[in-house]
Amino acid sequence: MPTVTRDLQLLGSRTRYWEYGTPQSGPTIVVVHGYRGDHHGLEPVVDLLDDFHVISPDLPGFGASTPMTEQPHSIDGYGVWLRAFLAELGLTGEILLGHSFGSIVVSHAVAGGLPAKAVILVNPIADDPSKVAGIGATKFYYAVARRIPERAARAWLSNWLVVRGMSVKLAKTRDRALRRFIHGQHHAYFSAFGSRASIVEGFDASLSTTVAAVAEKIGQPVLLIAGERDEVAPLAGQFALLDAFPDARLDVIPGVGHLIHYETPDAAAHAIRAFAGEQ
Repeated sequence: MPTVTRDLQLLGSRTRYWEYGTPQSGPTIVVVHGYRGDHHGLEPVVDLLDDFHVISPDLPGFGASTPMTEQPHSIDGYGVWLRAFLAELGLTGEILLGHSFGSIVVSHAVAGGLPAKAVILVNPIADDPSKVAGIGATKFYYAVARRIPERAARAWLSNWLVVRGMSVKLAKTRDRALRRFIHGQHHAYFSAFGSRASIVEGFDASLSTTVAAVAEKIGQPVLLIAGERDEVAPLAGQFALLDAFPDARLDVIPGVGHLIHYETPDAAAHAIRAFAGEQ
């Protein structure tokens, strides 16, 4: 589909975003990616939504967007940014989609009054992320990054073995070609961050709250797309999250974990299209 890249100056950040299709293509969906990623991660799903108009920014401090100087890289700070981003584009009442960390940003912003027609959360963070297996080692990893000089911190945060280890842990597919693609994506984009400060602030934000904390405040229709084998956002928590929303449905994709956007983009796009068509 036609794609245009644009820049906006917001809150001291150059926000770069990608526009897929046009308003005439179909309903508008604004998508917010996960932590340490950028817009590339959701492209396998977006590419299948050629009957939609999709707006996909890199979050400030990630990818090609520079860090914010007028807001912290916190959930509230990203909520202020998202409101400003949509206002600058003249978008009100669109469908908002968030993946993983993006699910927290989107849900908290909508709960805080950001207009939205409907909400789609992919691999939503339902449970306290500080209780995820292995989080102690992850906290140590970022604690080291806080204490060493900026140049050394960037090398530490971009360590090839750490990125590969994360990618191997998250990937559930046995398809060797797909696994190579996933690892390649993570190596290409997982370390595209603006500064040590923004990435560490973002990590703190990712542990600070959950979607469940604000679910009851969201009255819009909500679609949850969960992975059966997700270890970051376990399935049991998704069923509890479903009950917390006033109006929500849950689509569980079998055999996949936290990388729905890479491993099962067809299933995700199908669920999105069916849900959006009812709004």
